[in-house]
Amino acid sequence: MKFVIAHIVVLVAFWWPPALAHDDDRQLSISVGDWPPFFVEGEPGQGSVARLVSDIFAEAGYEVEFHFLPWKRAYREAAAGKHDATAIWMYAADREKDFVYSDPVMNERFVLFYRKAAPIHWDQIADLSDLRLGASIGYSYGPKFDRAVENEILDVEWVASTELNFRRLLYGRIDAFPEEINVGYYILRRETDQEEARQITHHPEPISENKSFLLFPADEPETERLREIFNRGLKTFRDDGRYSNYFESRPQASIKSSGQ
Repeated sequence: MKFVIAHIVVLVAFWWPPALAHDDDRQLSISVGDWPPFFVEGEPGQGSVARLVSDIFAEAGYEVEFHFLPWKRAYREAAAGKHDATAIWMYAADREKDFVYSDPVMNERFVLFYRKAAPIHWDQIADLSDLRLGASIGYSYGPKFDRAVENEILDVEWVASTELNFRRLLYGRIDAFPEEINVGYYILRRETDQEEARQITHHPEPISENKSFLLFPADEPETERLREIFNRGLKTFRDDGRYSNYFESRPQASIKSSGQ
């Protein structure tokens, strides 16, 4: 009997380290930037796209931990292999040296927000050259806008956040600024009261429409397997209708009451 017990102990001791290693393999680290409503560090579920990504991996037996960082640092750390992936990014050819792309996670629509009392009119990017534009550090607003900035066609003042851009817009320090439409209205209703929110609208013409992706570091051995798992799960969520449950059907204005 003592021999049997000793044998069991030996077996448990032998198998325990691999079991722990297996558990560690099921923990995924994904670097992200704060981008409500898609990624929100202080909310339960941490945002709609965070929930989508977590749930897709959960069905494959993985637990995701999101690391909220400034966008540029989120990119650098993931490219260096400190995270299993980074989310979410629009396509850019130069990123292919560092990452492989998932299938498209969502569609983005960037528009210009402005004050109703000072409407803007434009058809081409060059039409915006006389405006004082705001933008957020670390963002890309699509190739046409980015090229116009690089060529100094546009007058852009860069600040740390969309919240600051809305404040600058309300105070008349800028004429307009670009933001993804869902992100813009989410932050507007979170950070302003109804009276302030009613002063702001957006131009219907998008400055950029694009798809965004989960990026997996190119040189990591698990990248291809994790990408296949994610793509397969994403397709399943789209096919069975669950995907649409993670996104609002249309942006809303303010949810704050005046005076709060």
